[in-house]
Amino acid sequence: MHRAWVINDYDGFEGLSLEEFPDQEPGPGEVRLRVEAFALNWGDMDLMENRYSYSFSSFPARIGMEAAGIVDAVGPGVDDIEVGERYATLPHFYDNRGASGESLVVKARYLTKAPAVLSAVESASIWMQYLTAYYPVVELAKAQPGRVILVTAATSTAGTAALRIGRLFGATMIGTTRYEYNRPYLLEAGADHVVVTDSSNEGFDEELKRLTDGRGIDAAFDAIGGGLMTHYVRALAKNARIFFYGMLDKDFPEIPYAALFQSNALFQAYSLFNYVEDDEMCAKGIDWVNNALAEGHIAPNIDRVYPMEDYVEACRYLKEPRRAHGKVVIETGIT
Repeated sequence: MHRAWVINDYDGFEGLSLEEFPDQEPGPGEVRLRVEAFALNWGDMDLMENRYSYSFSSFPARIGMEAAGIVDAVGPGVDDIEVGERYATLPHFYDNRGASGESLVVKARYLTKAPAVLSAVESASIWMQYLTAYYPVVELAKAQPGRVILVTAATSTAGTAALRIGRLFGATMIGTTRYEYNRPYLLEAGADHVVVTDSSNEGFDEELKRLTDGRGIDAAFDAIGGGLMTHYVRALAKNARIFFYGMLDKDFPEIPYAALFQSNALFQAYSLFNYVEDDEMCAKGIDWVNNALAEGHIAPNIDRVYPMEDYVEACRYLKEPRRAHGKVVIETGIT
């Protein structure tokens, strides 16, 4: 038997309950982890309210896609996973096989060896953050000297990862925040410029043009959409790309076709999960993260660690406005 946090309806994290379940045996191509730690993400909060890019197929449902733990069983056909070693899950469309428990059965293709230099908590925290940013910034926007990339809601973990990765590749990085006190954090994270926005967003496009000497931005890594997008599209450079990956504005944006026509720009609804499903791209991203960790270019960024019993409190903390930033992680206590 093991414990797991589950929901039984789309009533948000306040509806979570900690229950006991029998251990499952892994099927063909599957692996069972003894979960040591799992991380929280904003998408988890939306999924629990049925406001995500997919819905649960059944209840009770477990939450989360980032975990690290020790492999204690493998199913038929799995020959490249070592029992007794620590692995981490890669973000994927997990349905109701979420990570919020002490035991997790997952397809072997969604596992990667945990970096030897990281703890279980650290290993559970890095993949969503850095892979989410890696593909649009490096593979798609082609970050390099001379290119300018806008990162909205830049204090998010994916946002700060984008700033750091873009800076590593020589791009000029612009981050947005609603609060002036976040400016030093974003500059340290890799922003060349920080723009503090307000509810009106008036003058945002003019500020972007000023920062780029009138040229405009080559790409936007956008977790907000909605009202902010209608402003920054006036400052798109020719052949710019918009990577829309979150809905902090709560509603899908109206695609700004006129501005896209004028700048020959592309709007892409971006999900990391699609790149994890692509074997070649997945391997490329994993290699980059592991190498960047080994070379000290990136590192885990953890704000708080909660015990298993305080998962609801951890969700509540994640949803609140914070002056501290980084991943929120649950440590199960399993060894």
